[in-house]
Amino acid sequence: MDQKEIVSRDEKETGRVEAFSDGVFAIAITLLILDVRVPRDLPETTTLGDALLKQWPSYLAFVTSFALIGIMWINHHKLFTLIKRSDHLLLVFNALLLLGATVVPFTTSLLAEYIGHDEQRVAAMVYMGNFFAIAIFFNLIWRYAAHGRRLLGQDVLEDEVRSINRSYSLGPPIYFLCLVIAYFSAPLALGMTIALVIFYALPLGANSR
Repeated sequence: MDQKEIVSRDEKETGRVEAFSDGVFAIAITLLILDVRVPRDLPETTTLGDALLKQWPSYLAFVTSFALIGIMWINHHKLFTLIKRSDHLLLVFNALLLLGATVVPFTTSLLAEYIGHDEQRVAAMVYMGNFFAIAIFFNLIWRYAAHGRRLLGQDVLEDEVRSINRSYSLGPPIYFLCLVIAYFSAPLALGMTIALVIFYALPLGANSR
């Protein structure tokens, strides 16, 4: 088997990993909308507008999680433009990442249900813990693939590797901080998460991740 055939086979394997992952992200992001329900059986004193406004926690949780999964998908796509080979451990780490992604609809629903209530602190901690775990799984994928350049393409620059190493090292401590803050103030932790979403949605933030 010549070098071109090896490269073609490797790219086909990583392409399958990315395609399967894309499907999981798509399903997870679609499931988020199921928690935003059409108001029914309204009391005579309640208008449809009032009923819709009362669902603001669901809207907030949906938009935040939609943006976070979108950012996850963007980052995953960027990683697999650099990762050109796969092996068993990479598949395991990628499966862990997808596990975290599939849990997001549940933690989003939990947050939407309890934000503004007595148990909002626990709901926010579960939500932040979900994204803390996802940040760790992202680091596992990248650092395993990049260590000794074992799974990277030959054209990936060393400066690019160092830049991603620095930016990915920020994820776990930031989300862990949000998790700790959620214990004291759920609204503040959620506000920090929304700020992160806005930052990474901007071109400067996206380039630094």
